[in-house]
Amino acid sequence: MGYVAVKGGTKAIEASIKRLTYERLKESEIIEVKTIMATMRSLVDQVMSESSLYSPFLAALSIKQAEGSMEEAVFIMRAHRSTLPRLYYSQTVESESMFVERRISASFKDIPGGQLLGATTDYTHRLLDFSLLDERVKQNEEWVKAYERELANIKATDKVSYFPKVVEYLRKEGLFDTYEADDTKPVDITKENLPFPAPRSARLQVLTRGQTGAVTALGYASLRGYGQVHPTVGEVRVGALPVYVDQPNGTGQNHEDPYYIGEIKVSEVESFVPVSTKNQKNEAELEFEIGYGVCYGQNETKAIAMSILDQCLEHPESNFPTHDEEFVLLHIDSVESTGFISHLKLPHYVTFQSKLDSVREVKKEGKE
Repeated sequence: MGYVAVKGGTKAIEASIKRLTYERLKESEIIEVKTIMATMRSLVDQVMSESSLYSPFLAALSIKQAEGSMEEAVFIMRAHRSTLPRLYYSQTVESESMFVERRISASFKDIPGGQLLGATTDYTHRLLDFSLLDERVKQNEEWVKAYERELANIKATDKVSYFPKVVEYLRKEGLFDTYEADDTKPVDITKENLPFPAPRSARLQVLTRGQTGAVTALGYASLRGYGQVHPTVGEVRVGALPVYVDQPNGTGQNHEDPYYIGEIKVSEVESFVPVSTKNQKNEAELEFEIGYGVCYGQNETKAIAMSILDQCLEHPESNFPTHDEEFVLLHIDSVESTGFISHLKLPHYVTFQSKLDSVREVKKEGKE
């Protein structure tokens, strides 16, 4: 069987796209972008994190366009991101300046500033809520007003806007090493190819852009046995970070008077990982290392898994795959992995016919 050229490809593609539009519209229902932003916060946050583009509005639009497909929405956002000019680089953000709305520690019951549960599904029963079938806008508005009145009546004894880091108190006890600030310019993996061995700045970028399920799965694999890393979450923070840029055409003097351009919501995790080391007497000692994770929005599970992999990749001498940076970093990207798997749907007529001819030739020689 010879190679047969496909005819009428353009018309077929146009018909396929028209059919896609029909499938989206045939039920005569429309979901507004603002509705997605208001009711699908977790999905919006994941799309922003994996596409490395902070825009809840554009993320919601991409979700609508992709009909809820995470992979397609991220692909759309990455494609749009590639068309945007890079006007400025923001200044380094210190996470101590985060305006915290949620802050917990699995390591200590009592932490300076206290634990702040915030909004989370961690304490819900995960049972289907059939009352959502009968939601009414007016009813919801009344509930919101009642809740806001309840908040207004709360008398706070101490108003704390910024919380200290838990790990800093352990450093004061000498339980964690203190390092000098490293002002080395980070590698920007959106501007240059990912180098191997990868510096930590590049690894963290890939991890925070990684597909949420893939990062979580590899973090789980490390916990379950492929490395047997079992950290304790020192601190999870969810809140807003201010973003500043230097004044255009500014001098060193203007660097001290930057422009505030807005804030981004992030999830940040510092995990405490026990490791066994040898002291000067060649005796085994237990020490702790820190695994770090941060990503856009309230995306705590991914940030925790990221912190596990961050610590794993600091120890490439291990034989476990979760410690192999090429294995981890080259396989967690949503666009790369989805694109490569999806390309298998595209025509492979010539290469497959070549393989068929080879098999036929071998079979023919075997019969002679």
